[in-house]
Amino acid sequence: MVRALACVAVTAVVGVGLAVTASATPGQKRCQPTLGDGAGPFQSNAIATPRRSKIGTGHVLLGRVLAAPDCGPVPRALVVFWQAGPNGYGSRGRGSVRTDRQGRFRFEGPVPTSYGGPPHIHIAVVHPAYEDLLTRFVVRPGAKTGRIRLVLIPLL
Repeated sequence: MVRALACVAVTAVVGVGLAVTASATPGQKRCQPTLGDGAGPFQSNAIATPRRSKIGTGHVLLGRVLAAPDCGPVPRALVVFWQAGPNGYGSRGRGSVRTDRQGRFRFEGPVPTSYGGPPHIHIAVVHPAYEDLLTRFVVRPGAKTGRIRLVLIPLL
């Protein structure tokens, strides 16, 4: 886990992007990798995050972790979430889950608060066969649920 954080800190800002696009070619499905969105709060605490899929109620984030370029599911990826509360970042605003065989995950928490930018959830995805990913999910005003697809880049 510390290895993952060191890699994340070094690659701080790869680019800005929150959406994953998939473009189909005749007979072949292709996914573009999710662009990183900087380190967020993870670098300050070595992702010391409890394994829990629920940190409160009010907003549910559903997602899938896929592999570039063929859009195959990534099972057993560690997906770490961190969101600010009314008093900033704290241990109660963190959770982590493992993806299922289809690369799916579910995370439930309070609606993130805004602290100078749009309300969002920081996300780190770690798997030994893929490059680490740091991004975020911006919560639409009034939304009770959200969906995200995260596409990872294989190491080999």
